[in-house]
Amino acid sequence: MFALVDCNNFFVSCECVFRPDLTGKPVVVLSNNDGCVVSRSNEAKKMGIPMGAPAFKYEPLFKQHHVSVFSSNFALYGDMSHRVMSILETLSPEIEIYSIDEAFLDLTEFHNLHEYGKRIHAQILKWTGIPISIGIAKAANKIAKKFLTETKSVYVLDDERKQDKALHWLKVEDVWGIGRTHAELLRKKNISTAYQFTQLPDAWIKANMSITGVRLKHDLLGMTVLSLEKISDKKSITTSRSFEKLFTDLDSISECVNTFAVSCAEKLRMDNLVCGTVAVFIRTNHFRQDLPQYSKQIVLPLPFQTNSSVELATFATQALQQIFVKGYHYKKAGVTVMNLVKESHIQPTLFENSNPKHRSLMETIDRINGIYGKHSIRLASQGVHKVWKVKQERISPCYSTKLSDVITVNV
Repeated sequence: MFALVDCNNFFVSCECVFRPDLTGKPVVVLSNNDGCVVSRSNEAKKMGIPMGAPAFKYEPLFKQHHVSVFSSNFALYGDMSHRVMSILETLSPEIEIYSIDEAFLDLTEFHNLHEYGKRIHAQILKWTGIPISIGIAKAANKIAKKFLTETKSVYVLDDERKQDKALHWLKVEDVWGIGRTHAELLRKKNISTAYQFTQLPDAWIKANMSITGVRLKHDLLGMTVLSLEKISDKKSITTSRSFEKLFTDLDSISECVNTFAVSCAEKLRMDNLVCGTVAVFIRTNHFRQDLPQYSKQIVLPLPFQTNSSVELATFATQALQQIFVKGYHYKKAGVTVMNLVKESHIQPTLFENSNPKHRSLMETIDRINGIYGKHSIRLASQGVHKVWKVKQERISPCYSTKLSDVITVNV
């Protein structure tokens, strides 16, 4: 039996842990550059603030109803997520961390699942202050989150009657594993609930949703066929950001792309990896319909494998120059490194290879930046005075990750 553990309104919950005065009040957290709403308290949801709401459009409502608005504080959220997942790892023999606020637990060896779920819920809440919902068996988590008072955030589908009732209640688009595309396909076939989905022939599901869809159907019916996945090697690393303002010149965007390439290189070195391919994309702001739109990505195979910031920044610049077009107002760019292998498995080429001197240089730069702070030593191509960062006008303190921001308790 598997359990899905989901942190409720996670980003908002992280803010409320250190601001208990916000509990029971409307709170929202915004995306990068304070663009749109990505997390809402239950009170904000009841006010009709939708997920993805553009912040500038809802600013009057925020002020009218005294909604507390925060910029994304990913350092805080990442640390709180690590704390939650570390506790869960002690409570289950096997765990698959699915996202920053979700994890699957293997509870096959346990008997009184409802009581054990309550124990997990209580321990996470007591040790971190983060409220969670626990659904044991497919579809149960949605019920645990929807009916918090009745379920006390823990729900187990442990008999056929409960299972049948849940499948009739659950909308097909809310089934974990059914994405937007498949949900639209099923809707066209007049399939609106999870129960109707389970009544479809395996042959049709396999033809339209692959064998994974068939496994999902069987899992909904209580026949466990999907096991927890082992952590696999990284396939790619991406660094991307929206700009604080629109840029039209190549030099400004080039500085940004160079910074993203350096960030990817640093992540590669942290994991002792090298890459063989780099991809760069740029795009305009699709919300600005008054401006011409443009979006382009290029994938550039590298002549050799590398994790050198200097070399990756050079290749990323070359890629950017091939897709940059004058006359557009650019809002976002990103760099992805792919074809990753362990540094110890580098295969030298006959004619061209990474500069061997860069290895000791990168080690020195990483060590100095680790001591004196990120960006203490930077490439000139990143810009001498600029440090590319997202707009965060309403960011909270880094309560748990920065010593100067640790809360003070007066007794």
